[in-house]
This record gives sequence, structure tokens and C-alpha cells, in this order.
Amino acid sequence: MNNKDNVPTHIAIIMDGNGRWAKERGLPRTAGHRAGMDRVREIIKAADEFGVEILTLFAFSTENWLRSKKEVNMLMRSLNNFLGREIKELDKNNIRFMVIGRDEPLPKNLKKNIKDAMIKTKDNTGLVLVLALNYGARQEIIDAAKKFTQAVINGQVRLEELGIESFSNYFYTAGVADPDFLIRTSGEMRLSNFLLWQLSYAELYFPKRYWPDFRKEDLEKAIKVYQGRVRRFGKINVNKENN
Repeated sequence: MNNKDNVPTHIAIIMDGNGRWAKERGLPRTAGHRAGMDRVREIIKAADEFGVEILTLFAFSTENWLRSKKEVNMLMRSLNNFLGREIKELDKNNIRFMVIGRDEPLPKNLKKNIKDAMIKTKDNTGLVLVLALNYGARQEIIDAAKKFTQAVINGQVRLEELGIESFSNYFYTAGVADPDFLIRTSGEMRLSNFLLWQLSYAELYFPKRYWPDFRKEDLEKAIKVYQGRVRRFGKINVNKENN
């Protein structure tokens, strides 16, 4: 990438289209998910190269448990295998690994590997890779409300102290900057219960490519789209206020 000015600090991606990619090729959905894992490796590397500081990938939603047992089991194995194969490479490249979402009912071996990976990379200072796993934004808001309520009951905080910034500290993403830019592949234009609180002021981008076809050059194109936008946060852009 030639222009590294105004690269989004935090990019969040809904990796959509694996199943449709496979169907159009006469392949089982599981083949689409395997192809999608290859793109995960490429996009992590590209984001780091382009100067992105935080990359959040929506890997598995709370609603995905409703899919067939065969597909869910395959996804769990793929995530487990990803950690087993890639965590040493992530650590080598100074990447810090995080997971957001509910622990239950994730498989015990996956939870252990997640914990080990987070501990192994916790002191790394490069790209922060956040995996949204068994994640749902409405569930996250409920969990944050429960944590805050419990803190009030315990006398740790007063109800009057509740505010946007203070409430954010009770979310799974506490301490992580909100996304500047959301990419959802496959052309679908909805958030699907993903980071509803955190995406309040993010720029949105919906390329038509399915996730298994989304390559480094597509991420670069997306970032260029972001660089061409003006983020006002409700204010007037003094350079264009007369346009």
C-alpha cells in the first residue's frame, strides 16, 4: 500500500459467504469454511503490513449453534486447528491474540487452547487480533448490564456514575478501541448482531466478494475507500461545509 496515511486503527470484518462460495462450486459448505480459513491467514498478514493496529474477525455467532451439528463440529475443529497451527506464527510476528464472546458451550479443549494462546501472546505489542467467538452483541450488552448492576450491588460503583465511557468498561471489548471501519463480505448489508455498541460511528463497507475470494488486494481497496471518506461524528467538516 503506497498511502499509509489515515489507515483505520481498528478494522472489524464479518467473514460472510463461505457457504454460498461452496454451493456455487458444487462443494459442501465445510469446503467453504476451509477455504475461508486460508483467507484469515492472508488478511491477518495484510492488515499487519498495512499498519492496522486492531483486527476483529467475526468467527462464530451465538446464532450459529442453530446450524447442523456436522457443520458446527467442523467449525470448532477448524478453530482449534487454527490455534494449534498459527499461534506460534502470530507470536513470532508480535501479534496479540484475544477472544471475545461467551465461554459456554464451547468445547473444553478449544477453551483451553484459547486461554493458552492469549497467555502466550499477552505481552506482544504489534497487531491485536480479536476473534469474536460464540459472540452476540445483544448478549454482550446484557452481560455488561449484569456486570454493572453487580458492581452497584457490591458498592464498587454508584448508579449515577453510569455513562457511555464507563459502561464500555463492562463489555467484552473493554480496553480495545472501537472499530473505525466495518467490512462485511458477500454483499449482504446488515450487522447480524455484531458489535452493535462499538460500531456506532464506524464506516461501513459491503464488497460483493465472498470471504474465500477476499484477498490482500481487496483489503487494500477497502482501506482506500475508507481513506476517501470524511468522518464527522455529528460535526461539520470545516473544509467542506460550503459544499
